[in-house]
Amino acid sequence: MIILYVAIGVLIIWFIAVYNKFVTFRNRVSEAWADIEVQLKRRYDLIPNLVSTVKGYATHESGTLEKVVALRNSAIQNPGNNEAHAKTENEISGVLKTIFALSENYPDLKANTNFLELQKELSDTENKIQSARRFYNGNVRDFSTALQVFPSNIVGSMFSFKAPEYFDIDDNGPESKPVEVKF
Repeated sequence: MIILYVAIGVLIIWFIAVYNKFVTFRNRVSEAWADIEVQLKRRYDLIPNLVSTVKGYATHESGTLEKVVALRNSAIQNPGNNEAHAKTENEISGVLKTIFALSENYPDLKANTNFLELQKELSDTENKIQSARRFYNGNVRDFSTALQVFPSNIVGSMFSFKAPEYFDIDDNGPESKPVEVKF
């Protein structure tokens, strides 16, 4: 009889430990997404300054500049859906690459101190976003793995734990293609 009580006790302790592991994974994924949002906020704050600096030099590139502002505004207004938000962020990255490529064709812009500083800040921010994405995706991977392996998958399915989508690059999106500058 004692062996039965010990076995039930061990099973209960295991069950609680696995449940707590899933809660920890869910919280880590949320924290990782918050880290991405911090860097995206920094990007959003820098974009208007970059656009206004470029506008003075590249007036006939207004379509590119308007697109980056529209994407920025769309991303700010629709942060709820992680998958849609990630798609918009990938588009912003692609358009920003185009703006930086434009500077090659405008020597005055290329030498402008404000532009250079903004370019440096945005490049730094893009690197931090990439790092935050890797951290987020690592946490999603760990969460997904725990949900798929036996026997923890039993506890995960009992409590309907779901791993979020990875934050990855759309194979057909602008971030996956090389930058083209056309005049």
